[in-house]
Amino acid sequence: MTSPAALHFTDVDLDEIGAMTGRVAVFVSESGKLDQTARRVNRLTKGALERFAESAAFNDMAPGDTKELAYPTGMVAEWLNVVKLDRKPTIEAARKAGAGLGKAKGADALHVLAGNLKQVTHVALGATLRAYAFTDHKTADQTAMKDTVFYVSDAKALEGEAAAITAVAEGVFMTRDLTSEPANVLTTTEFANRLEAMSDLGLKVTVLDEPELETLGMRTLLSVGQGSESPSKVVVMEWQGGTVGDAPLALVGKGVVFDTGGISLKPAAGMEDMTMDMGGAGVVAGVMRTLALRKAKANVVGLVGLVENMPDGRATRPGDVVTSMKGDTVEIINTDAEGRLVLADVLWYAQEKFEPRGVIDLATLTGAVIIGLGHEMAGVFSNNDDLAGQFLNAAKAEGEGAWRLPLDPAYDKQLKSQIADMKNVGGRPAGSITAAQFLQRFVLDDMPWIHLDIAGVASVKSDTAFAPKGCTGWGVRALDRLVRDTIEG
Repeated sequence: MTSPAALHFTDVDLDEIGAMTGRVAVFVSESGKLDQTARRVNRLTKGALERFAESAAFNDMAPGDTKELAYPTGMVAEWLNVVKLDRKPTIEAARKAGAGLGKAKGADALHVLAGNLKQVTHVALGATLRAYAFTDHKTADQTAMKDTVFYVSDAKALEGEAAAITAVAEGVFMTRDLTSEPANVLTTTEFANRLEAMSDLGLKVTVLDEPELETLGMRTLLSVGQGSESPSKVVVMEWQGGTVGDAPLALVGKGVVFDTGGISLKPAAGMEDMTMDMGGAGVVAGVMRTLALRKAKANVVGLVGLVENMPDGRATRPGDVVTSMKGDTVEIINTDAEGRLVLADVLWYAQEKFEPRGVIDLATLTGAVIIGLGHEMAGVFSNNDDLAGQFLNAAKAEGEGAWRLPLDPAYDKQLKSQIADMKNVGGRPAGSITAAQFLQRFVLDDMPWIHLDIAGVASVKSDTAFAPKGCTGWGVRALDRLVRDTIEG
């Protein structure tokens, strides 16, 4: 797994600045004022920092922006990053500043002269998240990232913060790694093995294989994977950090390790991107890793359905009727609408087995949500205003875009089947909504529930605020914040 660069907070020693190697970052307020560390850098560089702070280039920078100066005179460092940021910045500006440093960092050591800067932990989080790079399959690019050190006026006050930031970053990095892996590497078995390894962190991990899934009646899930050589599995990860006996929050993830569309075969163009169709399961895994690493005082269970959707002589056909674990029958109209079939059984199992306080499922479910919301927002569907509001607040606090979309019985008519209890698709109109309406049929009436359609945000074609282009890890921070704010208090 990609590991975040080691993060340290230490007291400032002005005499060390000139000898620092790699990359040094210094902060200059929006008015151009220099703090103690910046004044030392200015002296070492014979006034270059002050001249830059008075320049038009600095004036044009926005709060949080970074300017890179190469081989600064009077310093051993190869790079000097000048960050425009007031001493009491907003959280957003602090994280933006950190992300700029993380993007520039590469594999270099990074020395951040933070001094008495407020919100320094948010700078550190932004830097740590943005420094990610997935290089597992690049034979010439396996250099380990060097440490990031924040030099502050009171390191003792920040004791413990490094571990908390690293716990979040490790969860995000795990999600990004899983979602980035090619399908010949991340098979259903390999995925399950990686999740089982998290038992070392204190998670109770159980893997349900096909015979057990047959016994449980998870026939809609099994129908998706029956055309693949890779065995279908359900992995359950339990974190018991709260009061014994308290009902857990259940997180359910779609884990389609590759989606050809099955018999309803997708077009060839772009099909290579379907390695990310397990993005929902990747987020659940990342959240569970973060909770375990930071020893969250909460009970949370993560469940993921791992399948591969392939065309084969044994594959499910359009027109087949399958009986779910709940007992409802589903007419399969399109085998490329497979994620909801996986989630249906896992949702039902999660409620029967764990009687949770609430359920949140995540899935790269529909292209329709991308048409509606683009790549900036995940679609949020919920039967409970309180839970939906709590999640939206958590997502906003973490800067992860999310927008609530409607649920309404009026859409159910699109799912009516002449030969079964329901169809698995409702046509092109309101495609993301009818998918959510389908899932709601597998949620108990009194169960608080959110469905997150992350098709547009799980993997993107350009850089985001805290990630390079590719897999973003969207949702790990928001769900971790939700647990902290609503369960741990």
